Amino acid sequence: MKTLIINVKIVNEGKERPASILVNNDIIEEIYCGETPQIENCNIIDGEYNYLLPGIIDDQVHFREPGLTAKGDIYTESKAAVAGGITSFMDMPNVNPQTTTQKILVEKYKIGAEKSLANYSFYFGATNDNIDEVLKTDPKTVCGIKVFMGSSTGNMLVDNEEVLSEIFAKSKLLIATHCEDEATIKKNTAIYKKKYGENLPIKYHAEIRNDEACYLSSSFAVRLAKKHNTRLHVLHLSSAKEMELFDNSVEAKDKRITAEVCVHHLWFNSDSYDEKGTRIKWNPAVKHKTDQEALLKALLSNKIDVIATDHAPHTDEEKNNTYFKAPSGGPMVQHSLVTMLEMHKQGKITLTQIVDKMCHKPAEIFQIEKRGYIRKGYKADLTLVDLNTNWEVKKENILYKCKWSPLEGQKFTSKVIKTFVNGKLIYDNGKFNENFRGERLSFNR
Repeated sequence: MKTLIINVKIVNEGKERPASILVNNDIIEEIYCGETPQIENCNIIDGEYNYLLPGIIDDQVHFREPGLTAKGDIYTESKAAVAGGITSFMDMPNVNPQTTTQKILVEKYKIGAEKSLANYSFYFGATNDNIDEVLKTDPKTVCGIKVFMGSSTGNMLVDNEEVLSEIFAKSKLLIATHCEDEATIKKNTAIYKKKYGENLPIKYHAEIRNDEACYLSSSFAVRLAKKHNTRLHVLHLSSAKEMELFDNSVEAKDKRITAEVCVHHLWFNSDSYDEKGTRIKWNPAVKHKTDQEALLKALLSNKIDVIATDHAPHTDEEKNNTYFKAPSGGPMVQHSLVTMLEMHKQGKITLTQIVDKMCHKPAEIFQIEKRGYIRKGYKADLTLVDLNTNWEVKKENILYKCKWSPLEGQKFTSKVIKTFVNGKLIYDNGKFNENFRGERLSFNR
């Protein structure tokens, strides 16, 4: 039976307009503007005049499977993602075993097929000694190559310049980079540890992993990409200084170098450390208000192309620790869209800009096949949001396996009420279709 979604205002390709959407199996068959069509033998879903967006595409998550499943797993975190309006995600390789051979990649895709409620793709991880495996990666079925140009969670630092040059010169895929300069971080760590010891206040995280550490690494990545004409995507930018590296004179689909910002770098700044503590310890660090403001400005001016989460759960026990012992990272997928909708309510960003940066641009940049837009013939990945519902993030409504959020206590005025993945209603006002599984993303490359 076909499904007709009526009484919605769609937000798509720079416009907001009343419409009805006819879904046939997993495809958008027709978009009707104006009067509601009369279609026989059709399942009717009344959107009650709420906003219908394309499904959110999150290009950077750490769902922790295989091997780190005390923190999260593909089932639990994809379920939280769907509740947050995310219909497709791209997961990182720093798991156990690390996704650094083609055999391990195949095994990880089997887990995705068995467990994920959302559509999925997995990055292949580069190391200092696996270039042969990197070059075997299929551009049509894998989202990209992940390079840690700076240590982070998991031991995958690529610091050999000859290896980096070879990866940038030979990779057929988009290269996504974590950019922080390890030497600068070590130097700053020694300075602050000598001064404060193990009781270092968390606010100095922004000084240890400072703008210099980010800029040295991201500028090096940009230089390599320009030298080799590499398709580069710089992840989770966090500093004002880095913004000079990126271009807004051309459309994202025509850029060879693109950029991403995460929701937490837009929402929090260094003033938040006193209240949130290690809950907002991320790499790269949440920095100063001037950096936060510069990131939003760059996003709105199209220097930054994508909004993502870097969803990276740890257990409550792990995070409830001193600065040096607490790991970096936090869960965000359930709350990323509503956070951006709250910023919309604050007058900082429009609905069409949110959709552009969280749906359209990820689809364009990664060349995802037939997703990211509300278009006839495209996959019916859709998110229905109510912009006039008040609620609060509490432990009892958190779906992450780790059961905490850096946004606990935050009151929101918008809510995700329905999420469709491949035409199926998977999330409906707190209820899930537990029998559904998403699809592996494919790419037009």
